[in-house]
Amino acid sequence: MMANPRPLAGLRVIDLSRLAPGPYATMLLADMGAEVITVGAGSDAGVAPVLARGKTLIRLDLKSPEGQAALHRLVETADVLVEGFRPGVAARIGAGPEAMTALNPRLVYCSLTGYGQEGPRAQEAGHDINYLAAVGVLGAMGPADQPPAVPLNLIADFGGGSLFAVIGILAALQERSRTGRGRRIDAAMVDGCLSMMGMHSEMWGTDFMPSRGRGLLDGGAPFYRCYACAGGGFMAVGALEPHFFVNLWKTLGFADPVPAYMDPDLWPELEARFTEAFATRSRAEWTALFEGAEACVSPVLSPGEVRQDPQIAQRLATTAGTVPLAPRFADDDQPFPQADMADRTEAVLTAAGLGPDTIATVLRTNAAAKTRSLEWPPRRPPRAQPDIERRQG
Repeated sequence: MMANPRPLAGLRVIDLSRLAPGPYATMLLADMGAEVITVGAGSDAGVAPVLARGKTLIRLDLKSPEGQAALHRLVETADVLVEGFRPGVAARIGAGPEAMTALNPRLVYCSLTGYGQEGPRAQEAGHDINYLAAVGVLGAMGPADQPPAVPLNLIADFGGGSLFAVIGILAALQERSRTGRGRRIDAAMVDGCLSMMGMHSEMWGTDFMPSRGRGLLDGGAPFYRCYACAGGGFMAVGALEPHFFVNLWKTLGFADPVPAYMDPDLWPELEARFTEAFATRSRAEWTALFEGAEACVSPVLSPGEVRQDPQIAQRLATTAGTVPLAPRFADDDQPFPQADMADRTEAVLTAAGLGPDTIATVLRTNAAAKTRSLEWPPRRPPRAQPDIERRQG
């Protein structure tokens, strides 16, 4: 018998978001035990399977009166609503914060956008890379003599967006336990990124981070960067503290005294020596040599290799796929959540008390709605095959 429900068990979340930041945030809430109802549009649920686990998927055409009425019925019993529309769009489809909190004053209403609800760019389109460009993250990343490096879409979408939205939701739920009233949350990815950049922004222009690619933590320091190995592959070096650097120095086989490695004037020479040394052995050989060396040196693994690492393999041992539950809670005896991509509209609306005629109308409206594909990742067109003509001799 399972006696330890997850912390958010009993909470109902309505998710109107699309693409990555909102769905990832609501997946985390589902992982922590919340009931998450993801509302798609028309004939398309608009959620990637990897972010759908633990959720119930339904479809409502929120441009129709029937779809809006069904959403309102669900919101009456919800604890949280998450939306990722541009400012003002939710209100135009009957899902704005004023209307929703009038129906349910206890509702925590989270708007998750790139630039926030106010300001000259609030209505602008953007993606992770644009938000990183706006807040100085891209301007601080990558080699000094190359364009800025793009860190996937991890920082703005998932870090500055999803995680800060979840923090805000949990804080608002805690406040509601005292006041009995919900709170509106303006979760802007640029705000989250600026918050995470706080320490680095303060260091910008100092000896620790004089410019892009020349700082302590951006790959400029020879003891905090990656090196190519013989035969391919890389090793990541993070030997910041003196005892780690000493162990790095010795494991690389250098016999001369340990240098004053924090002196930037020595960095070009150290980088050249490290580059030459790492190129003499394979990644597997260096991995074995640094095992237990306490030098903060590790192999750079591709996403397809991570399960080969014993530590990661152990952490993922009970995980379906490559996305673990995070954070984990002691004494968690609940089953690992699974993704169910079936359309549960009829069952959810029936449980909400809507009659069969009303539900039938909603389903007909869904079928007639025109939706654009929200498949993620988007499909690439097939590669064109070269037209090779044989010349006649």
